[in-house]
Amino acid sequence: MRPTGTKPITPKIEMDQIISNQTDVAMTLTKHILGDNNPCNVVLSPLSLQLVLGLVAAGSESESLKQLLSFLKAESTEELNSLASHLANHVFTGGSPPGELTLSLANGVWIDKSLSFQPFFSKVVDDVYKAGSDVVDFKNKASEAAEKVNLWIEKKTYGLIKDTISPDLFDDETRIVFANAIYFKGFWANKFDMLSTRNDDFYLLDDSSVHVPFMTSTTKYYCISAFDGFKVLELPYKRETDMRDISMYFFLPDAKDGLSTLVDKLASESGFLERHIPSEMERVGQLRIPKFKISFEFEASKALKELGVCAPFIRGRRDFDRMVNSVYDELLYVSGVFQESYIEVNESGTEACAYSRIPMCGGGPLPVTKIDFIADHPFLFLIRENKTGVVLFIGQVLNPEASWPRFSIDYNTIFGNR
Repeated sequence: MRPTGTKPITPKIEMDQIISNQTDVAMTLTKHILGDNNPCNVVLSPLSLQLVLGLVAAGSESESLKQLLSFLKAESTEELNSLASHLANHVFTGGSPPGELTLSLANGVWIDKSLSFQPFFSKVVDDVYKAGSDVVDFKNKASEAAEKVNLWIEKKTYGLIKDTISPDLFDDETRIVFANAIYFKGFWANKFDMLSTRNDDFYLLDDSSVHVPFMTSTTKYYCISAFDGFKVLELPYKRETDMRDISMYFFLPDAKDGLSTLVDKLASESGFLERHIPSEMERVGQLRIPKFKISFEFEASKALKELGVCAPFIRGRRDFDRMVNSVYDELLYVSGVFQESYIEVNESGTEACAYSRIPMCGGGPLPVTKIDFIADHPFLFLIRENKTGVVLFIGQVLNPEASWPRFSIDYNTIFGNR
């Protein structure tokens, strides 16, 4: 018998529509995260969060399931499972020779020795999300559990994120940790010449400026479009033998203080991103893009609650009973939703990674018009797999000189004193 709260996916539900829905979710979530962190540079992977939330949803029921499906714009957990399988088979599959792109995804689950997963949920974990799972002792061997999670994160992010989990994060109420990691490294199809990089002014939101290195190019034609109030530039990554088609997109508002308005448009209009992906090669006049490097971490519970996902965080509910077998009648709840991300953009290309975790307790002639693209004020960027339309990473650059903003999370405030 199929577990309650789910229904089979029907042929009417096309995968491109599912992905389009998830893109809308990504833009909505991004708006909230950027709004909460407006003074600083940001990079995040909405996809990483969506996948780990989808895994949690697969084991939920009642109000938690209803709210998770509503937020994720899905009709059923089968729909989310189909998306996870599709991504594994079409986006995060195959590989490229050295010098081309690397894109990988991994899911991980750590469960306390006092629990075991229900058979149906184990099948979802193993067969759909292909998550590596491990049994740990959070209460008595917290250091060992933290080491296992840290080693997994370091391996799956290719060493870019290390030692992020402290044993203090685990206590006698920690029961399960779900995690997802995404890594990307790509080289530009047309690399920038390092000798042409020059320092110039980047204008900040407070009307001041900083002198930062800008990459420039003598390439005459780019896939670029000018819209009402902003421009969008595509920079594709090299893929001689790889079937995947991945590009970075820069959304540059015309006004130096126009980023927040652009983000609002991106999040408020369904399908806005798809309608503003450039498709024609245009002649470019000046092209200047700053080099930048960002490391960012955040806790997403506040944003998720504002977007209607509240029940999974409430203690004492039985919304996750069907996920596990427990001799102690555990009442599981989500105690936090965390992500840490990194990106570096330079003359050669891009390297980016993110990990998310959810702990649970208890053709034609080319035009001659030239378009300048001078990214000398705050802008939005995203990395997208073009064949599927999946957004892998998204963020904002407010000050390229502020390369390493890091934010400590007050876990006592989040978890409370238990």
